[in-house]
Amino acid sequence: MKNEPHATPSAHTFQTVKEIEANARARMDKALSDLQHDMAAVRTGRATIGLLDSVRADYYGTPTPLNQVATLHVPEPTLITIQPWDVSQIGPIEKAIRTSDLGLNPSNDGKIIRVPIPPLTEERRKELVKKLHHIAEDHRVAMRNIRRDANENVKKLLKDKTISEDDDRRAHEEIQKLTDGSIQRLDAAVKAKEKEILEFK
Repeated sequence: MKNEPHATPSAHTFQTVKEIEANARARMDKALSDLQHDMAAVRTGRATIGLLDSVRADYYGTPTPLNQVATLHVPEPTLITIQPWDVSQIGPIEKAIRTSDLGLNPSNDGKIIRVPIPPLTEERRKELVKKLHHIAEDHRVAMRNIRRDANENVKKLLKDKTISEDDDRRAHEEIQKLTDGSIQRLDAAVKAKEKEILEFK
């Protein structure tokens, strides 16, 4: 993941276990939504607009997401169409798609860019599953880091005698439950995506 977005500023001090748990929950939810975003850019055989999320077109010298310079549609399961708001942008948009690592081959009729989504070869499917597992592992690590931060914050409350040892134990159990639940959701999302990569013809 780019610049690990789940780091807690070390300056933040928590007064209660509830605050620590709420912060950990919010960060784990953020890790899950980042996962969904990263997975959307992994190709399946099915056309989706999310597939082009990582592509940036050179818009007057600024790399810009396609949905900020064009209207994207999926008129059929194996085709994405892109209609630039400014027709002079057709070249830069087409070039950005062609040079991305998505392996797509766009064409245009002067007004609209058509991006056919070719069927995936077995080999390509396996590569994509490997990439998916790599993304998943990054986010699992992020969740374990969030758990570690939360546990350290709880220990600090115990050390400062703000909470009892019972509170400390309960908090660690809650944080572990939260982590397990979040990792289960992550695994389920990854499994569904993997199925889509391997099955969609």
